[in-house]
Amino acid sequence: MQSACNILRQKAQRSWQPDQEPNPVPKTKIAGEDLSSDIFPGFSMGMQSFAQLLDRLSLEPRRLAKERLLVRYFRDTPDPDRGYALAALTGELTFKHAKPALLRSLVSERTDPQLFALSYDFVGDLSETIALIWPENEVKQTEQVTDLSLSGLVSQLEQAGKTDVPRLLNTWLDSLDETGRWALLKLVTGGMRVGVSARLAKTAVARLGSLKVADIEEVWHGLKQPYASLFAWAEGRAERPENEDPAPFRPVMLAHPLDAEKDTELLQASDFAVEWKWDGIRIQAAAGKTEQGDSVSRLFSRTGEDISRAFPDVVDLLQFNACIDGELLIVSAGKVRPFSDLQKRLNRKTAGPKLIREYPAAIRAYDLLWEDGEDLRSLRFRERRTRLEAFVAGLDREGIDLSPMVACDTWDDIARARDNPGDLLEVHDAEAVEGLMLKRWQAPYTGGRPKGEWFKWKRDPFLIDAVLMYAQRGHGKRSSFYSDYTFGVWRPAENGEELVPVGKAYFGFTDEELREIDRFVRQNTVNRFGPVREVTHGKDAGLVLEVAFEGLNRSGRHKSGVAMRFPRISRLRWDKSPAEADRLQTLTAMLPEPGDG
Repeated sequence: MQSACNILRQKAQRSWQPDQEPNPVPKTKIAGEDLSSDIFPGFSMGMQSFAQLLDRLSLEPRRLAKERLLVRYFRDTPDPDRGYALAALTGELTFKHAKPALLRSLVSERTDPQLFALSYDFVGDLSETIALIWPENEVKQTEQVTDLSLSGLVSQLEQAGKTDVPRLLNTWLDSLDETGRWALLKLVTGGMRVGVSARLAKTAVARLGSLKVADIEEVWHGLKQPYASLFAWAEGRAERPENEDPAPFRPVMLAHPLDAEKDTELLQASDFAVEWKWDGIRIQAAAGKTEQGDSVSRLFSRTGEDISRAFPDVVDLLQFNACIDGELLIVSAGKVRPFSDLQKRLNRKTAGPKLIREYPAAIRAYDLLWEDGEDLRSLRFRERRTRLEAFVAGLDREGIDLSPMVACDTWDDIARARDNPGDLLEVHDAEAVEGLMLKRWQAPYTGGRPKGEWFKWKRDPFLIDAVLMYAQRGHGKRSSFYSDYTFGVWRPAENGEELVPVGKAYFGFTDEELREIDRFVRQNTVNRFGPVREVTHGKDAGLVLEVAFEGLNRSGRHKSGVAMRFPRISRLRWDKSPAEADRLQTLTAMLPEPGDG
């Protein structure tokens, strides 16, 4: 059995450092150019080449270099292996009986539980920990697994019964090397965490030929694994796959942040329509009929995830033949409720009657993309807006309303609306506004983030000074650093004041600041709770963090009574003592009055 020291040494060899120069990636080129560099030397096409791909992706921080690795892999790997790799990278591959609890059970049978707990605490990633700690098998069945295709592995897992999966995993883990074990476990758990988004994986497929990523996203939801028709189309060997889905997802159009100093000097305010940016989640509501006349209605997130089952009350409203781009909100008696209420319905597979009754969802429509068989996306926004207004008026249905335009002629008018939405909206609506959207009147609806067409101008974030109380190791590349922080503010107590936690944040800081906070945590730990460390946090000793956040809501689940919206570390305040941090009263004064939301 390997010792804990060996585990830590192996982890350190793979560990990412913020300023570390990554391994050089061959200067491969894309879209018909030279791709002759040998990125995956010494591996046959199968599970091992997929493992090598994941390993290189996990250690490569540069987006274009990741894209080159993916293009090379997709170009050189045959069907159906590359299709299943694409499914894994886009989060579309799941296995019913292979769950994290099973993996913990398997490793507990092979290693000392205390050694595993210590190693997992240090490594911070289940798949990597098991891959490192799994005992080497003296008689490896290397040939059996090294030659196993990725598609063969997927097929066996999909067909295996609940009692068969442990035997398969044990056999494969015994046969693979450390990298192979790590990749296998990433595959079966679905938690890739190699810095590749679904969009980047699709971009790499598009670069096999002359397609755009929007072309692939247009047909994506009508495709089935292992995507043979998609690869044939991308490589110019076949026509575009037919999508007969009457309610498909259509690639969303996204906005660039507005640079208030530069953009307002270069752009004409009158060229843009101005809308409120609502504090909900962006959705797409699509409905249509099959050739047999059956109605199909779906609700999608902005990334194309089908969330219909979680919002059956909204799906029931989609009695039309169209596709709406809008915002999903919780609305009661015409009043928009806080985002925290919407969160109670997010990330659920289903919603029961009580939840729907207490948190009724609604759509605030922004755009009309398709209507009665006509694709409207090539029309100018001004024309689409006119069509949308008529469409929503024709629905006359509670639960779908129109997002109002903001009447502005100059940049000064726009700035005033952004800073003071309460001057133009009712209180409950004003508190649900997080900024403005500026859409060029002449712009077509183009998937992706085209330059110069749409801008978002969010309201300035709230800022407070808080004291670091607890820290936990991160995941993936940050698993060697304490990068998840719980912070608090002061409130009255029997003997003066005490700190009460008000939020957690794990981004916003630079690589240098990450090293500084990690060093502080290690040098000022006063208690340990598993992977969590409590740090010094008194009036005279501790670390003050300037925390930025988008909004604040009341919360009965939090000891402080408040819940922050999108908190992040704005900067480190080494110049302040913990006694100078904010009081809970500062936060409660920001809360809306009871009954307003």
